[in-house]
Amino acid sequence: MSDAQTTSSRGTAATTWRVLRHPATLIALAAVLGVLFGILTGEWAANLKFIGDLFIRLIQMAIVPLVMASVIVATGSMTGSGMGRLAGRTFAWMIGFSIVAAAVGWGLAVLIQPGAGIDYSGSVDPALQESAKPTGWQETILGFVSTNIFNAMSTATMLPIIVFSLLFGLALNGYVRATANTLVVTLLDQLQQIVLGMIRLVMRIAPIGVFCLLAALAGDVGFAVVTTALSYLGSTLIGVLVVTALFVIVVTVRTRLNPAALPGKLAEQTVIAITTTSSAVTFPTVLKNAVEKVGISQRIANFTLSVGLTMGSYGAVLNYTIAILFLAQAARVELTPGQIILGMALAIMLNMGTITVPGGFAVAATFLATSLGLPLEAVGLLIAVDWFTGIFRTFLNVNGDTMVALLVANATDEIDRDVYAGRKSVTAEAADEDELSEKFAAADRAD
Repeated sequence: MSDAQTTSSRGTAATTWRVLRHPATLIALAAVLGVLFGILTGEWAANLKFIGDLFIRLIQMAIVPLVMASVIVATGSMTGSGMGRLAGRTFAWMIGFSIVAAAVGWGLAVLIQPGAGIDYSGSVDPALQESAKPTGWQETILGFVSTNIFNAMSTATMLPIIVFSLLFGLALNGYVRATANTLVVTLLDQLQQIVLGMIRLVMRIAPIGVFCLLAALAGDVGFAVVTTALSYLGSTLIGVLVVTALFVIVVTVRTRLNPAALPGKLAEQTVIAITTTSSAVTFPTVLKNAVEKVGISQRIANFTLSVGLTMGSYGAVLNYTIAILFLAQAARVELTPGQIILGMALAIMLNMGTITVPGGFAVAATFLATSLGLPLEAVGLLIAVDWFTGIFRTFLNVNGDTMVALLVANATDEIDRDVYAGRKSVTAEAADEDELSEKFAAADRAD
């Protein structure tokens, strides 16, 4: 064998080894083995359930301090920059489409019933039972505020914790403006980073936790766990296609641009998005294409697309809403209209840059289930197929941001229609990756 062939073989082996060691690969393998083990061993697999429960509890343990630190730091360090008509239009379109994505997710989950295939008849965690009971609207609003924040923290009642954190952050923001003393903000930011480090440690055992959770679930419900996973993935994929179609319709009506040209203009960034499942990695290409292929002005592209890294997570909102309904259906829990609206609102708030929960889908799903008092037995199945849903989320996040930028640019006539039509060439400015590093990290957490 020649030296070139030897070098090529070693390179291929190294690449294969890196792929096999990737966390997503390990979780996928653990999921498949867990399902097979559960189907083969039947009810005996329930003996492994406590290990999966331990994994979920380790995630739950970090959620309260993480959410509190994240919300307080985000609110306490806000400045008045970036406001005005441009910001108003950007936020309005992004929040509007996030609401649409949540509504589509709810509609598809009700129609397809992705979680109905799992016959999980266990009861809700007693510590969360109270939050799952139907209440009147007055009691629901009163429940947003706790008379004892430490009691809310001890029971992981998330809404009062979020309200307290927002108020604390606003008060801290006023204190920082008045005194220029950022000691508390810095301290809480460091706390957030430490808790995030805890979650990274916990996620190292995610393959073991997923194996045990799915083994116990498959032992209980059998092969239905596979069809349920496919139903969940199908619901998410259909939702992505529906929301994308709505984006295109709105852009076409508002801008009067030829929609047939969009696929070619978005093809390059789409390929990068679905192969890397990272909005951050795709961002430079998105920015370049927005200016050079779509014809959006540099000013609009710079602001709207960078804001979209944290606020424009339409795919995540859609996915989280479907996940909420999936968990409720799996446990035969009837959510009230108020709880459904609350869940959709939380899914949107998770991706608005104010209440961002770092640590990936596992943390977000656990946070949402805890907030709504839903059992967590089926979370392992959602984690197991998250690599696929990550592809769907990133596709919608990336292309949705470009279409929002089109809508924002159209309001001030900052679309170069000659560039869009291919009659003119322009060159985009390069993205400042150092300046956007924090937004890149937040975008990857949403993906």
